[in-house]
Amino acid sequence: MEEVYEVEKTFEKIDFSQSPFPRGEYEECSFINCDLSNADLSGSSFSDCSFSGCNLNMANLVKTAFRDIKFKDSKMLGMQFGNCNPFRFAVEFENCILDHSSFYNTKLKKVLFKNSTLREVDFTSCDLSEATFDNCDLALATFQSVILEKANFLTAYNYSIDPEMNKIKKARFSQMGIAGLLDKYDIEIEP
Repeated sequence: MEEVYEVEKTFEKIDFSQSPFPRGEYEECSFINCDLSNADLSGSSFSDCSFSGCNLNMANLVKTAFRDIKFKDSKMLGMQFGNCNPFRFAVEFENCILDHSSFYNTKLKKVLFKNSTLREVDFTSCDLSEATFDNCDLALATFQSVILEKANFLTAYNYSIDPEMNKIKKARFSQMGIAGLLDKYDIEIEP
């Protein structure tokens, strides 16, 4: 299959779950209300693109390049971001559902997660330095061997982070969220 090169193109209401996604390079493109569920995005490169109102559930991301990508109002269940091309990997998420996804061993410095659900997401061995989790649900998310230095959890909730298994120096937590740092001790904290 021949690779495509698209610049400043808008893809709107296209169902890529029924026909193969055209592999190639996409720069400054917008994907609006597209269905990319189970799409094979392997080997494609996205730079300065946005995905808004899209369904990307279970999309294949082997060696996919995401460089300065904004995901908004999108469903992204079960995505394996750890399989992406790590070179200049930079993403941000707003109003997204990322449940059951994995960022295993991914560098996510200064990443923004805003108003998103990250239930049962795997952050094992990630670098989340200076990351922001603004109003995010982190129920059953896995934080193991994670760099969380200067990360912002002030408005995040339902997280459980073991300070002994992660680097949390200068990370910010709300007083109400402190319980999520003490879960392993099985203690009761009362107001």
